[in-house]
Amino acid sequence: MNVWLWVVILGLAAWAAHWGADRLLTPLKLLRKQWGLTASAGAAFLAIVTASPEVAINIASAARDVSDIGLGNLLGSNIISIPLMVTIAYFASRKQFKNNKEHQEHRDKNILALNKRSVAVLSLPYLGIIALVAILTLPKPWRGLQPIDGWIMLGAYIAFLAHAIVKGKEKGKNVEWNKKQVLLSIAGAIAIATGAFFIVKATENIVSVLGISEIVGGLFITGIMTTAPEIFKTWSVVKGGEVTAGTTSVIADNAVTMTLAFFPLALVTTPIEDFQLYWVNLAFVGLMPLLYSLFIHQSKEQHGFTRWQIFAFDAAYIVYLMVMVFFVLKLF
Repeated sequence: MNVWLWVVILGLAAWAAHWGADRLLTPLKLLRKQWGLTASAGAAFLAIVTASPEVAINIASAARDVSDIGLGNLLGSNIISIPLMVTIAYFASRKQFKNNKEHQEHRDKNILALNKRSVAVLSLPYLGIIALVAILTLPKPWRGLQPIDGWIMLGAYIAFLAHAIVKGKEKGKNVEWNKKQVLLSIAGAIAIATGAFFIVKATENIVSVLGISEIVGGLFITGIMTTAPEIFKTWSVVKGGEVTAGTTSVIADNAVTMTLAFFPLALVTTPIEDFQLYWVNLAFVGLMPLLYSLFIHQSKEQHGFTRWQIFAFDAAYIVYLMVMVFFVLKLF
């Protein structure tokens, strides 16, 4: 089959997976209100669904014996997502919100203002998750993803979610459920599973035609395609006035990806065949939330990001691409 046809299938499959995730979001949003979770805690809870395409892709990769695609997806999506979503959120927040003088002050100062709680609730625990992955997979005696590592990371996700809920619990509200929402949720789950299968299948065929490794295909094809649809969600949520929720959700998504999406790859035992490529990518996975945590507290007047800090995020990703092209893959 022509490679461009597989590219089209890849795009449609990514759209289907994220459409399904959006359908599953509604019942979880209702539960968030019912349980009284704050924006930051709610982001960690809703990430169960928003990161479900990545989890489903890695399940499909493990099932089809192409775990390197899943590993590349795991790393690639977590590197590009933070600079991309923070940049999108910054430009979306330039809109003037009605009857919100505080936001107008943020606009005048060119600041993407966020609730400081997001660091303690999301980014610091996420850094802890990345450190745990490094400890489990980098040392030579137990290098690679093994079943025991998967169970440990599953426990790490449970601890991450419990921590977020405890830190961000408020009084709950009464909500109403209806049959249509339940049916759409079921359709959403089917769309996620179907989309994930064809994302993996399409990536397999594209890397075969292009003659590149599966992990590189996962990094730069699957990882980017699964992240791209999140642009529209981030833009919509932030433009609607939910700046903290729209911006911080990417941290929660990444935490779920590094734990739940790690699990199926570890269960089937995924070896690390290119150690340099792996540790360089894992280092940049950790760099992004580290910059996030440092920048958000740097301003004494307001927690958030200035315009130059947004550019610093984007520059970090450009540095990553240069390191990969010139030193790891040595394309030139």
